[in-house]
Amino acid sequence: MASAMTAGTATYDSFSTARRSGSSTKDAFTATAKLWYRRIVVELVGGRNSLPPSKDGRRIPLRPHRPESLVDERRGAPYVSNSIRTSRYTIYDFFPKQLIFQFTRLANFYFLCVGIPQTIPGISTTGNFTTILPLLFFVLLTIAKEGYDDWKRHRLDKIENAKPVTVLKGAGGSRGRRGGKSRFCAPPSEDFGVRGRTETVRASHVDLQWRTVKWEDLEVGNVIRLTRDEDVPADMVLLHADGEEGIAYVETMALDGETNLKSKQVPVALKGCDSIEGICNCGAEFVVEDPNPDLYRFDGRVTVNGETLPLTLNEVVYRGCTIRNTASVIGLVINTGEETKIRRNANRHPSAKKPALERMANMIVIALVIYLIALVAGLSGGYAIWQRTYERAAWYLTDISVPYSHIIMGYAIQFNNVIPLALYVSLEIVKICQMLLLNSDIDMYDERSDTPARCNTNTILENLGQVGYMFSDKTGTLTENVMRFRKMSVAGTTWLHEMDLGGVGEVDNAEASKKSDPGCLPQGTEHGTISADSAVFPVSPTIATRPVNGRRSSSHWRSTGRPDHVQPELTTADLMEYIRLRPDSAFSRRAVQYILAMALCHTCLPEMKDGKLDFQAASPDELALVRAAQDLGFLVIQRSTQAVTLRISAPSEYSERTYQILDVIEFSSKRKRMSIIVRCPDGRIWLITKGADSVVVPRLRMADLAAQKVKELRESLELEHQLLRKSEAREPRNSFGGRPSLTIRRSLALSRHHSVAGASGSRPSANRSKSFEVGGLAAIPYVDSRPSLNARTASLDILRARSKAPQTISQAVPSKFAFLEDRSLSDDAAVFARCFRQIDDFATEGLRTLLFAHRSLTEQEYHSWKKLYREAETSLVDRQDRIEAVGEMVEQSLELIGASGIEDQLQPGVAETVDRLRRANIKIWMLTGDKRETAINIAHSARICRPGSDIFVLDIVKGDLEGQILAVMEDLQIQAETNASHVPGHTVIVVDGRTLAALDEPAATKSKALFYRLVLAIDSVICCRASPSQKALLVSAVRAASSARFTAAERHPLLRRFLPTTSPSPLTLAIGDGANDLAMLSAAHVGVGISGREGLQAARVADYAIAQFRFLARLLLVHGRWNYARTARFILATFWKEMFFYLPTALYQREVGYTGTSLYEAWSLTALNTLFTSLCVIVPGVWEQELRAETLLAVPELYVFGQRNEGLNPRKYFAWMVAAAAEGVLVWWFCWLLYGGLNPVRDEGLFALGNLVFSVNIVWTNLKLLILDTYYKTDIVVASFFITVAGWWLWQVFLAGVYAPGVWPYAARDGLFSSFGPDPAWWAALFGVLGLLTSLELAYKSVKRNLMVAGLWKWGRKWLRGSTWKTAFCSTTTTTRGDFMWPEEGAKGNPEEWDVNLWQVMEQDPAIRETLRKMSSFGYQDRGEEDGDSIGAEMAEDLV
Repeated sequence: MASAMTAGTATYDSFSTARRSGSSTKDAFTATAKLWYRRIVVELVGGRNSLPPSKDGRRIPLRPHRPESLVDERRGAPYVSNSIRTSRYTIYDFFPKQLIFQFTRLANFYFLCVGIPQTIPGISTTGNFTTILPLLFFVLLTIAKEGYDDWKRHRLDKIENAKPVTVLKGAGGSRGRRGGKSRFCAPPSEDFGVRGRTETVRASHVDLQWRTVKWEDLEVGNVIRLTRDEDVPADMVLLHADGEEGIAYVETMALDGETNLKSKQVPVALKGCDSIEGICNCGAEFVVEDPNPDLYRFDGRVTVNGETLPLTLNEVVYRGCTIRNTASVIGLVINTGEETKIRRNANRHPSAKKPALERMANMIVIALVIYLIALVAGLSGGYAIWQRTYERAAWYLTDISVPYSHIIMGYAIQFNNVIPLALYVSLEIVKICQMLLLNSDIDMYDERSDTPARCNTNTILENLGQVGYMFSDKTGTLTENVMRFRKMSVAGTTWLHEMDLGGVGEVDNAEASKKSDPGCLPQGTEHGTISADSAVFPVSPTIATRPVNGRRSSSHWRSTGRPDHVQPELTTADLMEYIRLRPDSAFSRRAVQYILAMALCHTCLPEMKDGKLDFQAASPDELALVRAAQDLGFLVIQRSTQAVTLRISAPSEYSERTYQILDVIEFSSKRKRMSIIVRCPDGRIWLITKGADSVVVPRLRMADLAAQKVKELRESLELEHQLLRKSEAREPRNSFGGRPSLTIRRSLALSRHHSVAGASGSRPSANRSKSFEVGGLAAIPYVDSRPSLNARTASLDILRARSKAPQTISQAVPSKFAFLEDRSLSDDAAVFARCFRQIDDFATEGLRTLLFAHRSLTEQEYHSWKKLYREAETSLVDRQDRIEAVGEMVEQSLELIGASGIEDQLQPGVAETVDRLRRANIKIWMLTGDKRETAINIAHSARICRPGSDIFVLDIVKGDLEGQILAVMEDLQIQAETNASHVPGHTVIVVDGRTLAALDEPAATKSKALFYRLVLAIDSVICCRASPSQKALLVSAVRAASSARFTAAERHPLLRRFLPTTSPSPLTLAIGDGANDLAMLSAAHVGVGISGREGLQAARVADYAIAQFRFLARLLLVHGRWNYARTARFILATFWKEMFFYLPTALYQREVGYTGTSLYEAWSLTALNTLFTSLCVIVPGVWEQELRAETLLAVPELYVFGQRNEGLNPRKYFAWMVAAAAEGVLVWWFCWLLYGGLNPVRDEGLFALGNLVFSVNIVWTNLKLLILDTYYKTDIVVASFFITVAGWWLWQVFLAGVYAPGVWPYAARDGLFSSFGPDPAWWAALFGVLGLLTSLELAYKSVKRNLMVAGLWKWGRKWLRGSTWKTAFCSTTTTTRGDFMWPEEGAKGNPEEWDVNLWQVMEQDPAIRETLRKMSSFGYQDRGEEDGDSIGAEMAEDLV
């Protein structure tokens, strides 16, 4: 009985047994309560339903004709349906969850506690329902909004679940767990696009047919048929595939982010399942593992005719995959719905997210509750004193004393609006308007896909301005998943391939094309005799030739990772021209070998689509190589397992050559290479190998020489890296250790001249003498400061080769090809050195690198090897390992052909966006399921890794993970101690999913703690081979670790120096585009989905959706900063006006014996926050722009405003409250003195005085918040001020007429027209107090401006020097430009530390505004150093 109670799963039978055994009624009741708690709260409301494991896995028979649904032995009920839910609530748990969520907000709970006692008759002096009814209305309104947002998610889920799939069903349908209701497609008007097509194929003994049903109607045990490019609706085991040898190709990009296609094999025992009759006669029974989130392992078995075979990952296809390059497949469903792998990796029912500012708002509420208690206690104590000293002696107050309890409760209710209920009502309005403005931003609209930005969760808009960590997916988020062949290295020379770019390859003029007529073949060329060693290579007609002595003016392509890198002078079009001119040269033969290797060493299959030739490729890398070979004249027109046919382009005709495929040694992650053995048309046997340089170089014929050159290159690169690191250490740094977007330089001459332009006001010349140095705001474009020690470009190698070229060459060859006659091109040592350096260049530019090598085999060598290879292929034990071992035997003594650089094309603006986000102090993490090398290459392209970055790889395979982490910490500590800036250089950690899994082991607790302390101090992290669940766990771990990182830094001395300990905990943002990113998006503070090629699942589940990654810069830097500043100011202004408004009535209590009489008339008090002080906080909260969008994009460092909580923090809140208290006291005392205190007035009643104070408060609140404190004054802002003030006076007219004649405490009847209205003293007091407040506010702003200009706004030693005070207020060291006073001292330091008022003044200058606009545009940073210097000089002049 005790164990049943502990587990919480007691059943009615166990309860009866316990009762019969003598258990007490109390124990039985407890057990039953736990049972119902588990069923209702844990399972129904919480959505957490843990199940025990099955005894021997789930058993699934292959019987498509069965009448009933299969039963899950763990539940005792049918398996879960195939419908999925990404929404947060169901119809059952929505209201309970929302009530809990709403009343965990401190302010709502406070008003609930105040509102309930207020409903008790006789206690409240302001009505019984004035708090509880508005509270319930607001809460229900918020719940309704959340419900609407979640309903939209339900709608999208319904569309997902209604997709069509072809299932093998009985002709009459099936009757399963849904009570016999037909589950076939609904009519077309209700099926969300499912067509009612039915394909009938009857077997002789069963009545089965292929029918189309919705995804949600799939069940475990169903047999489904999918065609090419269809998505897989559920986890399934392959029964049949139309590919060769039962192989199906699937794309798993949406599942794990990998771009390569995976091959899936039909189990050998299921070869006959290609028809309905074969499926029915198979009689197979599957036993598979229980649902789990592991994507990289699968355990199961299949039994056919008494023979049992294992099931592995190679035979299973998961939901989220897409069928590629296979006409059709048939599969058996084994997991459905929320039990599929992809859903097990998702955060299936995420909780609602709260804004980070709410924590500060809750602290303010707590502080105000304490203030309210103190105020109530003080005023109630005042009443006790007044009662003893006056009330007991007053004859007219005998026997009418008020109980203390009523006094206390009355004050509590009267002043409860010090914590304004309108705060959350108005805040919801503000956020809805902010959401609409974000959705309508035309600068985040993608015209190509017709997709605007969309906000799905408007409750966390301000979180966009406080992000400190960004976690990004790779495929589809950063990249387009489109590979382009970009560079090739042949014989140590680099050639740029630009034929896929517009405008490349065009001839300069007609004369040039005539001079180099491509219609003439080289003399001596025989048609159709091209082989591996042939130098005959006629140029393709599609490749235009260039002028004989022409030269490219510029490259159309520029590396996104290193935009400053000079590209090769010559392109592959020039290469083809040289081959045509000198077909017999040694270099031409090598180039032909290279291109032929690209055309042969692959597994791509050509096919015709819409009359055009296309390719089916298992890897986008291979597709890029085949298309590049096509561009260069070698087109693959046919390929099978036996042969590949090439169409070789000649100027006037084509020739076709067929190469017999003898063997293909497949690529694997372990081998990192692929080889193909072909028989050439001349009968020779040729081995071609391509792969990573780390595996190809050791297999070269001259491997020792190559290894020596690799070692020398590494030493050279390490020296360059150290020089670059020292150079970067001397660069200016901003306040958080990064490279600033702007630097400030000043000259002493400025203080003497006052005006750079001189008397005429003309701009000075750009060529300045030393005595006229102009310092100013200089823009820093993205310029690599790599030392000139390393000749990083192929063009320098070419120039070096030219100097050694012979002076006398053939007249037919242009001079630009002179370097190709250099003898060093035949020197293996020189070729190795240049090629390996070029590979390093390719990698730092973000290109994927491959080495090509080859060798010729004799017939005897091949047949001897083939015998061993055939034995390995037919082995039943360790077959794959034996195949790889035998394959390595032939991949030896290779000759280097060349290297390739393939560009994984980034989305537009990715690199510059990443660079801006880094400058905004956002640490960027890339989480991908792709392999390590690919991830690092993309990191270089996207500028996540910089040229001088220190890259540390943590790998559990190396062992001693804790030692690896400590070694990295020590390295960073040494850098921090040796660098002048006392911070390490740009560092990147690379870690894989297997290492993360090892860190989660119980024995690795210390290593895990060290790891998460370390990564918080790292600039960027690259996590490869990560599953979706690991992505989410990583985000959650960093989110938790960053909150406690300061204590950890104090405990660990290695991180204390360079880990900041003063900044608040940063927020996390995750961005992705696929279903594999859903868990990560839900785990982060902010989730951003991209409407990408992997579908719209991420876009519909995420908090925000954008069409392109580049829009993230504007989303964060502009809208994030604006919304954070707006919301922070809204909260401050709301609390300020309540404090300011209620303080006079508290001071008034002294005049009425602390009896609780209100200074203000009740109706006006009721309408205060609704009619008179709502627009003054809502309008700036929606439309205020402290800084222009161009400024925020041009200077990303300004984003730290939100990261450091500078908009709303205890210091700023205290300052606003002090100001409110001072202004409230001034208003009360000056109204008291000016109206009745110093001279007689016409109306001495309470209403006249209270109305005067009320009027001053209304006008001043709107004047201050809408006019004086608002920088971006639009027509809406100005109109709101006049509407509110005019509305107040119309309200006065209304009160004067609506009050009935008689004796009232507030004599409002005709007061405006007959009593205080005609009294000049009343109006003089009104305008006098308003004038005093305005003068004080303007004086404060003026003093602040002068102190800011003098650099005295922040406390420091300068306060002790008299010269700085003279500078501040005598204006002797400021520079005048037009109507503006430019600061000297105030603008020193880092731009992000300049006061926002300084930036606002700078924005008013048209020249600076235009310069900031140029800097904010995409592409500015990639224009190079010259443009950057010119704009920087212009900016300097504009500032000075």
